[in-house]
Amino acid sequence: MAQAAAVAKPPAPPRRRRASTTPRRLPYLLVAPAALLMLGFIVYPVLNVFYYSLQDYNPTKPWRNGFAGLANFTRAFAHDPQFWDTLTFSAKWVVVEVGAQLLFGLALALIVNQTFVGRAVARALVFSPWAVSGVLTSAIWVLLYNSQTGVTRYLADAGLGSYGTSWLSDTSTVFPAAVAADLWRGVPFFAILILADLQSVPGDLYEAAEVDGASRLQRFRHITLPHLKDAIVLATLLRAVWEFNNVDLLYTLTGGGPAGETTTLPLYIARTSVDAHDFGYASALTTVAFVILLFCSILYLRLSKFGGSSK
Repeated sequence: MAQAAAVAKPPAPPRRRRASTTPRRLPYLLVAPAALLMLGFIVYPVLNVFYYSLQDYNPTKPWRNGFAGLANFTRAFAHDPQFWDTLTFSAKWVVVEVGAQLLFGLALALIVNQTFVGRAVARALVFSPWAVSGVLTSAIWVLLYNSQTGVTRYLADAGLGSYGTSWLSDTSTVFPAAVAADLWRGVPFFAILILADLQSVPGDLYEAAEVDGASRLQRFRHITLPHLKDAIVLATLLRAVWEFNNVDLLYTLTGGGPAGETTTLPLYIARTSVDAHDFGYASALTTVAFVILLFCSILYLRLSKFGGSSK
């Protein structure tokens, strides 16, 4: 019996349960619907545009459709002066709009950040234009610029200007008129972001600087601006991309006129694709616009040192 017990094998260790892989896969399963939607509504259209940029594709002229290679890009850069005109105006529009919106938005944010009676109402009034759509903004300003019932008539009644003047049909006034309309809607965007960042600035910094004898300008330069740096960089970048792609406001307000004075590159692309049905060339122009925006965005973030030290 003792020998048999010695020969007997020790009991086998209990089998370890196989760990379930469900918890590991669960995060991927949860984000899968959103990822599929992004693939369907963002990635596929972008790749489709790149594909058609290398094609001659016009549904009204199917006998000309086919692979074009780089012919569409050569046409844009070498044989289409309207491309350069619209690109130049787009750059002018972005620089003027974003610069003016930043200045006015910063000023408004500094004002409504102060303590005064009725501050909540003032903030609501300042931020309300941002909730208005681009088409509705255009409709409002078209009425304001109307030569019969708009502001130009009241100016003429006061002896400033003449009756029947339309700022949107005059090449010398259409640009500042369009800029003013878009400023009304774009300034609150900067004011909202800058005000949110202003409220996070520690008050002790201002008190210490005031004790040291720093003036308001010095406090603004050495405390406020460095703290707002990332917010300003992000806001200007986002707004620059949106203004470059601005179609709804300018299309509704001026239609790109008069005489093409307010035609941006995206508006030219929309006309080329929708009106002329030249989807291949429009896709090439869209690809060029995408590369320009990508390059400028990366360069701007590098030069501004976004996310780095503000000192």
